[in-house]
Amino acid sequence: MENKKNLNLFIECKDHTVSGETFQLFHDSDLDMLITSPKPKEEDLGRYYESEDYISHTDAKRSLFEKLYHTVKVYSLQKKVKLISKLHNSAGNLLDIGAGTGDFLVAAQKKGWNVSGTEPNDQARKLAEAKEVNMNQDITDLEINSFDVITMWHVLEHVSNLEDQIIELKKLLKPNGYLIIAVPNFKSFDAKYYKSFWAAYDVPRHLWHFSKTSIRKLFSKHDLKLEKTLPMKFDSYYVSLLSEKYKNGKMNFFNAFRIGFLSNAKAKRSKEYSSHIYILKNS
Repeated sequence: MENKKNLNLFIECKDHTVSGETFQLFHDSDLDMLITSPKPKEEDLGRYYESEDYISHTDAKRSLFEKLYHTVKVYSLQKKVKLISKLHNSAGNLLDIGAGTGDFLVAAQKKGWNVSGTEPNDQARKLAEAKEVNMNQDITDLEINSFDVITMWHVLEHVSNLEDQIIELKKLLKPNGYLIIAVPNFKSFDAKYYKSFWAAYDVPRHLWHFSKTSIRKLFSKHDLKLEKTLPMKFDSYYVSLLSEKYKNGKMNFFNAFRIGFLSNAKAKRSKEYSSHIYILKNS
């Protein structure tokens, strides 16, 4: 995948959350995706997540931004559970990889799903376990061909070895099972507007940056067929708020709303939303 002859420098970005370090994003023209460089060593990745501002690892509601995030999160959880229930007529076995504090699993469990989750972050995993959902540190001990639906909500961009992860996902899914992947889209209007300040680059925690083409190509060679692509319309507002902070030192709610709205409006024609949900079916 990281064949240097197919990689060209796309943009340089700063880690605005933790380290302040600068990273380069290279464009893989074969897959139409971006690759973060230099890639931190496996043993060093954890320190880039050591921030109280890393919102998916906490249930805190300290600021207006965090309160807004959790308000939208409640609505999004309902939509996510409705989506998986539509794909699988009766509630079955669900695995959420990178489950954070476990709220999606709790919501699915209330609808009858038999839920399991993985979360490498100790703090987030303990919060999830306190909500009485089955949690694991990783996927190595899970039974193969045992899940009707596997979800990764803004997680695939974080995994260290992309190819190995896709192989493991394939093994865990039942035949005709569904894989749901949600990731940012570097081809969206808000990405082009904020450029190196676009919060969804989130280097180096985001090691990979996907387009619709890259998702289709990466998974099709493992017989996981892309069946549908859905927009995540709230993401343009959330990402724009953070991008405003990185670019101007503060969250300009008015401009963030303007850019988020404009991004969604332009995406109606281009079909390039700030983030997408990809629904893939196992053969």
